[in-house]
Amino acid sequence: MGFSSVLVPLVLFVVHVSAVDEEPVLPFSEYLDQGSTIMLRWGFDTLKDTIVFEVRANTTGWVGFGFSPNGGMNGADMVIGGVDTNGFYFTDRHGVGNSLPPLDLQQDYKLLALTESDGQTVMKLQRSIRSCDEDDLPITEMPIKLIYAYGQSDDISYHRRQRGTKEVNLLKYMPQAKISDSKYFDLTMTNFSVPAKSTHYHCKIMRLPEFDQKYHIYRVEPLLDNPDLVHHMLLYQCPPTVATPYEHTCYTVENITKCNHAMAAWGVGGGAFELPEVAGIPIGGDGGKHLYRLELHYNNVNETSGVIDNSGFRFYYTAQLRQHDAAVLQTGLVVDPRYAIPPKAPGFLSYGLCDTTSIPQVLSEPTHDLQVFSVMLHTHLAGRKMRVGHFRDGEQIDFLITNEHYDFEYQQAANLGETKTVKMGDKLLVECTYNTSNRSRLTRMGLSTTDEMCMAFLYYYPAMNISHCISFPDLQALSTKMGVNNEKEWLRLMSTKTWNEMSVNDYQETLKRIQQYAIVVTASDNASYSTRTIPELKTTPPVTCEGNRSEVMRLAVSLWLFVVLTAASALT
Repeated sequence: MGFSSVLVPLVLFVVHVSAVDEEPVLPFSEYLDQGSTIMLRWGFDTLKDTIVFEVRANTTGWVGFGFSPNGGMNGADMVIGGVDTNGFYFTDRHGVGNSLPPLDLQQDYKLLALTESDGQTVMKLQRSIRSCDEDDLPITEMPIKLIYAYGQSDDISYHRRQRGTKEVNLLKYMPQAKISDSKYFDLTMTNFSVPAKSTHYHCKIMRLPEFDQKYHIYRVEPLLDNPDLVHHMLLYQCPPTVATPYEHTCYTVENITKCNHAMAAWGVGGGAFELPEVAGIPIGGDGGKHLYRLELHYNNVNETSGVIDNSGFRFYYTAQLRQHDAAVLQTGLVVDPRYAIPPKAPGFLSYGLCDTTSIPQVLSEPTHDLQVFSVMLHTHLAGRKMRVGHFRDGEQIDFLITNEHYDFEYQQAANLGETKTVKMGDKLLVECTYNTSNRSRLTRMGLSTTDEMCMAFLYYYPAMNISHCISFPDLQALSTKMGVNNEKEWLRLMSTKTWNEMSVNDYQETLKRIQQYAIVVTASDNASYSTRTIPELKTTPPVTCEGNRSEVMRLAVSLWLFVVLTAASALT
């Protein structure tokens, strides 16, 4: 949440708190911030189409809470409340730009309780799950971005850094385990002097602490020394052939490029990430044969000099081993500057294909289905939407995840709320939508934030020795289709071409129709190459009031069946 520092008189809707027939059950809870100052508890009743929230904030000032399509204020659905000398205030609002959110014409949130004591404000509220107010966002089975902000007084003005966002699947929440033997270790840069240039990738190959046995990592937190400069962080496992700690600019020496098996990922605007109770990332038990590569992308737009950085990850681990080892699979489009997005394109589509048919061909051990429980989507400044389609036997069966309002400033690994099974032979299509309307030159796939990427990092179990399942178009076929003799000539033509709507659409459709090189890479750098074509991705079903009602009813039927089956089982 964010709004300007210009003070605007606050219109108070002082309401009488309704008596509640019975105390609502709030079985789920999450801290929305890393400092544990904002606690959210919630519960829902699909039969009554209601969801209840309790927000606990360590402040005696105003508190804001709500939902956002992209993690920011614009288009957000929120409430603001607090307790002052006149009693309490509570209003239903919506975000328009970065000014004080205006009141909704229709006040749909029901205040159940609002108290202030011992330096803490507690606000309990209720709303419809489906919500038919055009200023409210419906809650669906997909993860939704929760936003919060607060002030130290009841003078509602700019909150500065007292705000944040967290992506949570409210209707299919994965409970977090209580860990009694929790320990942690940090992997960070050490007094690294950030170069005074706009983009820099720095890599550090290092050893983990010594472990006497196998453990499971269950929580990953970012440690950000310079949050204004760190754009994203990745931790990769190295193959046994990389045996010496090393530090250097990324992608410039061979040893660094060999470490390609992602273990953890964080993007700007994201927070801590917790794995489900059934899975953990394994460490120890291997005799310390693996080193790890920490990669940090510094986005130093102002080319500031003299910055020293110690950013990295904190890993929480336990000896209480979980049922499965978890891993990360990188999918999407190969990052290669020969792939270019034209300028003056308000909605250009790019695709990266993962064909799991090739996975058994590169692994010596038996393969199995992927149980995907979380996904982190990643593009750069031109990215506007991302979708991951799931195909089986030539037909699309699902969307693994969608983000129709992608925002570069808010990138989070989102728990899906359930595991989704990807069978060997299935295909996953990563689609990215870019807006280059305000650009006059080509945008290439590359490392800078002004370049582009199209990636989806899949967290899954049981772990396999696979690092990448990606694709890249056949550029020779592209050149031929576009009427030039070779790839080099086509790249030259692209740079000098006058782009308009017709030429952009023609190029986009040609890219989609030509054959793709589908690539699968193991953690030990074995690779498989095959040719595939891009399948047709369905239109995302619109979320409407009536459509969401059907979804809620389906959840209600599922809940009813669960109760009936549980009761029948108890009787037998």
